[in-house]
Order: sequence, then C-alpha cells, then structure tokens
Amino acid sequence: MSRQVFLYDHPERFVAGTVGLPGRRSFFLQASAGSRVTSVALEKTQVAALAERMDELLDEVVRRSGGSASVPAVAPSDITDTAPLDTPVEEEFRVGTMALAWDGEEQLMIVEAQALVELDADTEEDLAEAEERLLQDEENGPPMLRVRLTGAQARAFAKRALDIVNAGRPPCPLCSLPLDPEGHVCPRQNGYRRGA
Repeated sequence: MSRQVFLYDHPERFVAGTVGLPGRRSFFLQASAGSRVTSVALEKTQVAALAERMDELLDEVVRRSGGSASVPAVAPSDITDTAPLDTPVEEEFRVGTMALAWDGEEQLMIVEAQALVELDADTEEDLAEAEERLLQDEENGPPMLRVRLTGAQARAFAKRALDIVNAGRPPCPLCSLPLDPEGHVCPRQNGYRRGA
C-alpha cells in the first residue's frame, strides 16, 4: 500500500483548534478546500511549537529578504479565522513529527505533519536509523498532511494557534499550575484545596 499524503496547496482554511472543555481539550490541525476536510490530532505542546517556529521562520524570511518577501510582519486582520473547527472532526491520524520549510521561489510556507509510528529497536542507534529510513520512504512512509501557505496565511495560522494554546485553564497565582473548575490542590498551600 502506498503512502497516503493529504495535500493542500493554498487551502481555503488551515487552522489549529480544539474539541472539549479546558483541561480536557483535544488539539487538532485542520485543512480544508471545497468539500474536502482533513483533521489530524496532536498535543498542545506540538501546536505551540509549530506556531512559534512558524513565526520565527517567517521573521527570518523577512530579515534575509530585507523586507522584500511577501510576508506580513503580523497576522493580517482581514484573514483572521476565529470560527470553530469544521464538524464532524474525524481524526485521520495522530501527529508524530512535523517539519517546516520556506519555498523562496514560490514564496510559500510548507508545513508537513507525519503520523506517529511506533518502531521496534534494540539500541538508540537502531532507533535513529529506523526513524530516518521511515521518514525518507516516499512510497511506504507514514501518512502525512502537507500544506502550502502564503506568508499571510502562515502568520494568521500562527496567531490563532498561539491564542488557542493560551486559552486554556487560567494559572494559579501561587504555583502557576492550571486551575481546575472543581478546585486546585496547590503545592504552595501545602496541598489544601482552594476554589477556582
């Protein structure tokens, strides 16, 4: 069976979003074009890392081009997307590895998210070798979501993703751990439960 690649070249929509209540949210990347929608699950930390690296890469593109690249300094307000994920959210796969690249010729950000795959290996060297073989296997590698975005779309994605990551449970003013609606056992209060 050949590798499944969900390709979106200039998607109508590419967003990070969540399903569920704060503290129990599931995070997704979702790309859509026409009636086709692809949703992949990932961890909150992966969403944050992707958005931060995307912003850093765009800043570097602007710096290296001397400002001539078609990349806005901030997310354009006219393409801000605050709508929820398209439903039903059907997970194609759980993301294991992600990659970013800038296509300087076409002035596009390329985002790749590959499925999480469990590998059997006896040593760290064997594991690293098996991972590299798997990632380089264009025919039989893990499923992948590949999205090509303009600089403006990439900035808008990164802003929304960071907003979603930061929209979770508020932190405890004493220990900075997330507060639960049911209360919080704060280590700085010797474990006594305090209200939210």
